[in-house]
Amino acid sequence: MRLNFRFLSFLFLIGLVACQPKTLDIYVSPQGNDDQNGSAEKPIKTLQKAKDLASSYAGKQKVNIILEDGTYYLDETLVFDFKDSGTEEFPINFRAAHEGEAVVSGGKELNLSWQSYQNGIYQAKVNGDINIDQLYINGQRQRMARFPNAVEGKNVFDTWELVHTKEPDPKNDPLNPERIASWSNPEGAYVHAMHSALWGDMHWLVNGKNEDGSLDLEGGWQNNRPSPMHPRYRMVENVFEELDVPGEWFFNQAEGMLYYYPSKEMNLASAKVEIVRLKHLIEFRGTKEKPVRFINLQGLVFKHAARSFMENKEQLLRSDWTVYRGGAIVYYGAEDCSVTDCEFDQLGGNSIFVNNYNRRLSFKSCYIHHGGANGIAFVGDPAMVRSPLFRYGKQDFEKIDRTPGPKGDNYPEDCLVEDCLITMTGRDEKQTSPVQISMAHKITVRHCSIYDVPRAGINISEGTFGGHVIEYCDVFNTVLETGDHGSFNSWGRDRFWTPDIRETDAEMKKDPNLFKLDMLAPNTIRNSRWRCDHGWDIDLDDGSSWYTIYNNLLLNGGLKMREGYHRTATNNIIINNSLHPHVWYPESGDVFMHNIVFGAYRPAVMQRAIAADGKWGQELDYNLFATNQEDREKFQVNGCDQNSMVGDPMFINPKEGNFAVKEDSPALKIGFKNFDMTQFGVVSEKLRKIAKTPNIPQKIVSGNTVTGKVYTWLGAKVKNVETLGEQSANGLSSMSGVLLLDVPANSELGQRGFNTSDVIVGVNKQEVKTFEQLLQLFQGLQSKKNCTINMMRNQQAKDLTVSF
Repeated sequence: MRLNFRFLSFLFLIGLVACQPKTLDIYVSPQGNDDQNGSAEKPIKTLQKAKDLASSYAGKQKVNIILEDGTYYLDETLVFDFKDSGTEEFPINFRAAHEGEAVVSGGKELNLSWQSYQNGIYQAKVNGDINIDQLYINGQRQRMARFPNAVEGKNVFDTWELVHTKEPDPKNDPLNPERIASWSNPEGAYVHAMHSALWGDMHWLVNGKNEDGSLDLEGGWQNNRPSPMHPRYRMVENVFEELDVPGEWFFNQAEGMLYYYPSKEMNLASAKVEIVRLKHLIEFRGTKEKPVRFINLQGLVFKHAARSFMENKEQLLRSDWTVYRGGAIVYYGAEDCSVTDCEFDQLGGNSIFVNNYNRRLSFKSCYIHHGGANGIAFVGDPAMVRSPLFRYGKQDFEKIDRTPGPKGDNYPEDCLVEDCLITMTGRDEKQTSPVQISMAHKITVRHCSIYDVPRAGINISEGTFGGHVIEYCDVFNTVLETGDHGSFNSWGRDRFWTPDIRETDAEMKKDPNLFKLDMLAPNTIRNSRWRCDHGWDIDLDDGSSWYTIYNNLLLNGGLKMREGYHRTATNNIIINNSLHPHVWYPESGDVFMHNIVFGAYRPAVMQRAIAADGKWGQELDYNLFATNQEDREKFQVNGCDQNSMVGDPMFINPKEGNFAVKEDSPALKIGFKNFDMTQFGVVSEKLRKIAKTPNIPQKIVSGNTVTGKVYTWLGAKVKNVETLGEQSANGLSSMSGVLLLDVPANSELGQRGFNTSDVIVGVNKQEVKTFEQLLQLFQGLQSKKNCTINMMRNQQAKDLTVSF
């Protein structure tokens, strides 16, 4: 009997387990109560309570936390640790009952009583110890009182059209002494300015006025290649006296008084007013040993996270970037988690930040828009990089660690961004990107539509650690507020790289695998469509190496390949443009084959790159020039295009964006193969309905450019800087100066210390824009024994004192 009883008890326990539901639903509602049980009839109120309830079932059941419609204002950041993890069989899912109707907010709603103040401005008392960083009226972020005011349709700081000039704009200068004198107390204001070379932006907090009436500024650390403020593109905000147009606001914290200038159409009495409280909305805080796993977010809207431009301080190796390791959602030590069908709406800083060790995270079918900084950033630990350098400059090849690969695994790996629409990021921070990758491995970006952004659409900061795949993306309308960049941008300033290509070349001859030391695998760019009207469609900048680029449609800016090794570009179509070879190494190993181009190649500073036999790269051949024989033959002296052809590519329907070629196209004879023109960008129906597509060129043109007149001066060949390529290759802040094309060592210039590829930009600090101006300055110095030549050498400013 005892055995039978035990057997029956065992069967009973098995029955209990079998009856246990495998999925548990916990309901949350803004009208719920945390003392309730979380059923559909008795929902709880807060996400913190839902997380705590779910944790007790973690690993035992699949848990769905279902958020009913409404806004969930977080009292504090929602933090998940390893104890909150699900499993592959039993994940933890936070999802909206109705996609897009559950809002997770780091803000607070204010109930205000508005009173008329003056000149169309209203005021309201705000109770409590509150500092207002951002103000939202009826869901839309409003502007701090600012000067200059925003102008509809303008790009740079929403005030100017982008013009590559450094000429000041006195009427719009916020640092004009008369303007500053009109402000009674600018303490707490911010000055925002573009980099002098338009390589991003910088920001300062105003601590008050100095005795001389100028501003006491703190900041300016937000660019890894710092410069003075741009003399034209700068703006001040959070100054009471500048509250002068509808949509602007100012908060006097000492008085607790909020001032707002509504539009005439707005009913301010019934308007919903919200502010920001939190920097981060959700954090996944695990470690490699105890990661947060299998927690998924679906169908949610994320709003109201603080701006981060004053905390953007950390240098990212030798790229032009600094970074703030935070955002609305931050991952530290997570595995197999996902964000799907979510919207990131008008957040102040990064929308998603993947920090250091993380594995197999996925971000799918998300809409990320109007964010202050990056869309999705993957950034690893610089301590994993061997012989890291953090500022642009010279490498010490005698001291570098030559062990291949990273020191450890504290970096993001095997992560996916798929079917995401990312637009209007970088509203506050311009040296940002919809997708940013730094010190990471095997990040895949697939079927994304990316556009209307201040700098690159996708940026890879350096070669560490490679293996990334960019495919089926649609990236356009980029570089709207900056310069010298592309829709795709990368750098490769890794262990092998130093600004002097001759020094790098000498080291590579000793060790041909030096350029791979920091890369675990090559990067791939394929099956994507690119358009940049203010730079290059694809910009492989300083040192970018080990790239495979194929089946891409480039609609305007062409393909730039600067210093680097083993880039292979095949089967691409470059409309109205061509290949831009910049400053190649003599034995770069680059390949450019089976492509369709519209014009001769556009080299810059390639005189330093020519090998002993004059050849460029490993092979540039079997391409179709859709222009003329002269373009094809232009660089045959450099070993290019002996077997290339000239002819009409015979596109099937170019006006509608179908650049596949017909069966009898000459492109097929040089090895080109058609690829699908219908799979660029987002694929989900909801995102396709709202996604833009690029302007398709309606006129196909040659793409030839005039190289400019070459002068002989003091035994050297020189010319004016006249192209974006020449400006970029030499690191110039504007398209001006005199480029030294060829300086023989025995020439008068050579004997005085000038080198080939130097750019003269000034004489005794007087700006030199053209060769004619240079000659005029020298004529005025004939009676003087010595003068100082101001120039750029290897993208760095240098002064040379000489006598003539």
